[in-house]
Amino acid sequence: MLSYPQSAQLIKDTFESQLYSLPAFKEGHFGLRMYRQTLDDKYLPAVWTGMAQIASRLNHFASDVNTPEQIILYSEERLANYHDQEDERGQRRYTVTKHQPEYFYLGVDLLGAMARADEYGLKHKHDKTLRSVIRRYDFTKYATDPEMIEAWAAQLANQVYWLRQLGEQDVVNDFTKAFKSTYPDSQDKKLSPQQYSNKIYGMTHIIFGDSQYYQKQVNESDHQWIYDYFRDNIDTIILRSKEDVIAEVGITFLLAGLENDPVVEKTRQAIQGSISLDQGMIPSVDGDFDLKYGEHRNVLAIMLLDWKGVHQAPTVANQPFAFQSLPYGLVPKS
Repeated sequence: MLSYPQSAQLIKDTFESQLYSLPAFKEGHFGLRMYRQTLDDKYLPAVWTGMAQIASRLNHFASDVNTPEQIILYSEERLANYHDQEDERGQRRYTVTKHQPEYFYLGVDLLGAMARADEYGLKHKHDKTLRSVIRRYDFTKYATDPEMIEAWAAQLANQVYWLRQLGEQDVVNDFTKAFKSTYPDSQDKKLSPQQYSNKIYGMTHIIFGDSQYYQKQVNESDHQWIYDYFRDNIDTIILRSKEDVIAEVGITFLLAGLENDPVVEKTRQAIQGSISLDQGMIPSVDGDFDLKYGEHRNVLAIMLLDWKGVHQAPTVANQPFAFQSLPYGLVPKS
């Protein structure tokens, strides 16, 4: 029987042997999480790939997509991608977001790129232009809309914390209140599998947002309602959820320094049990071993099974060598 760190290493070997064949976004996602965990410089090329993607997106927005008309055209195009999605999640996203398509631009694309640059100690050279765009919109209307929460819970959790991080609007408490009233615990049994998953995802991402994505330890008492819920419902969560959701629940406890909590052990057992030893990874629920589609659930599994603590990294201040060659458009904040 493999130990948890040995199981994590098995997955790591699988993905690292193919890392640079993954799409840029997946490569950057994997590399950044592994760097924040291990501080191993071998992941910096993958981090740079992610940084280049951010720069490219912000360059495009700063020069070509910042007037109300341009934003609507861009957002309508993004909305069209959801039109033919037949699954419940895709349908919900299309139905609610078609009434405010600018959310695709503002929440899904712009805020994430600006916040990631900010985490590194960087900003776009046209940061003022991009911030002026954010200020045209009141994010409260997206963050407190129950139908938006039912479609985008985890994303909204990310976005309200990014807004706070950037020193723009602070709608974290408004979102949390709206989230609780959208998903009262008494209604759990009535939720579809997709909606139950959306609820748990939203809760894990409130913790992730507060930790600035595995960079800072969080206080359990700041999110007591979430930790109490996870402890009370962990067996149901494991029964009703996909592996990436289960792993995220375990990681929320690690982020609060609660490695000895029984929830962590239960999630580790569940995740370890879902690894295919032959393929060296966790397959999808359909039994698919495609690396690019499996990157998210597998990198979370590595973190859960072989947790290395929180590190504020990479940043211009702490790891200047990682930023000697900046992608065009990004500059140090100060």
